[in-house]
Amino acid sequence: MHRILTPLTSAVTYSGWLHMFIPAAAASVWFFISDAFWAPLLFAVPIGLIPAMRLEEGIQAQLLLTPSERGRPDASIAAASSSSWAERWRTVLWLEVRLLISAGAILALWLPVASIELVLSAAGRPPGGLAEGLDPHWWNVLLAPLPIVPLLVLVVLGGRLSTAAARWLLGPSPTDRLTVLEGLTEELLERNRMARELHDSIGHALTVAVVQAGAARTANDPAFTERALAAIEETGRDALEDLERVLRVLRESGTPVSRRPTLAEAERLLDSARSSGAKVDARVSGDIGLVPAPVSREGYRILQESLTNVLRHAGPVSVRVTITVAGGRLELEVANPLSRAAGLPGSGSGLRGIRERAALLGGKARTESREDEWRVSVSLPLDGIRWSDAVHRSSGR
Repeated sequence: MHRILTPLTSAVTYSGWLHMFIPAAAASVWFFISDAFWAPLLFAVPIGLIPAMRLEEGIQAQLLLTPSERGRPDASIAAASSSSWAERWRTVLWLEVRLLISAGAILALWLPVASIELVLSAAGRPPGGLAEGLDPHWWNVLLAPLPIVPLLVLVVLGGRLSTAAARWLLGPSPTDRLTVLEGLTEELLERNRMARELHDSIGHALTVAVVQAGAARTANDPAFTERALAAIEETGRDALEDLERVLRVLRESGTPVSRRPTLAEAERLLDSARSSGAKVDARVSGDIGLVPAPVSREGYRILQESLTNVLRHAGPVSVRVTITVAGGRLELEVANPLSRAAGLPGSGSGLRGIRERAALLGGKARTESREDEWRVSVSLPLDGIRWSDAVHRSSGR
């Protein structure tokens, strides 16, 4: 009995009932004009072929049929416009199914009317509707609750049928699933990279602080203590800057993949480097707009990491940035003068992260010192790479 009554206490049961009546309200307008019941079914065909209709129906189905999944990347009902003719025709079929379900919901409204007729017949009024033919009598009141039972069953079953149909016909397409996989993969890689970066940066800062403080305590030299405190202050400030940069990425991790920056917004990275004192000479050749979104997003991150490494290891120096789109590839190079004091920047996690990003997209990253310059060169293919294949390769399977 508990399993039977539980759906009747769920809010989604009644929001699903509301979902069934929305198309019925629209179709009822037509019946004021004509009694051709097939006309709304025919009219649903051109409406369903509009790409935005799948988005509108998906949002409505998520809100009323699966509210617990709303906003989740793995939602069983997609909220996206049709991107293919197959999705358009599935939307048409969904509208047809929804109209038929709503017709059943309208017919079910005669059940509570029958209950009312049975109650009124107890006062001597001949019952009508579904109760027509019964003789007026007081005991008809005892029969009044009976039509409510099939009504409640129809409420539950209608909602579940609508949900099943929506998941089948409005469910995520392979493109939608690929986008979700892309977002989850990027988030995982970003978190792994941030964990390594925090370990390198904060661990280094704490080590320097402990060593300098211990040396200052034992040296008993005011001048040495002052230098040690200055070193601790500088190292701590650098660590705080690294931590703030990582926290900015964490705050951005909840942003949908489609809204994350691409190479089309690379100028703001260059302006940021210039505001830090670096002299940036940027050269772009080819059409950045031809770069697929996943490649462009990773290219942006690679450029960001490369410029960060320059400022961290070499300071505000001259930087040459070259971005080329040609021959089905994206070529990106960042070059800067070597800092003798800092040495070669090849042991941190930033360069390792650049190599991982390039490998994920089937590309290559090379770092080298040449002619008193430090260069980061990355080559990424514009096509012929699927995220799922790349993840498979990167996992070593």
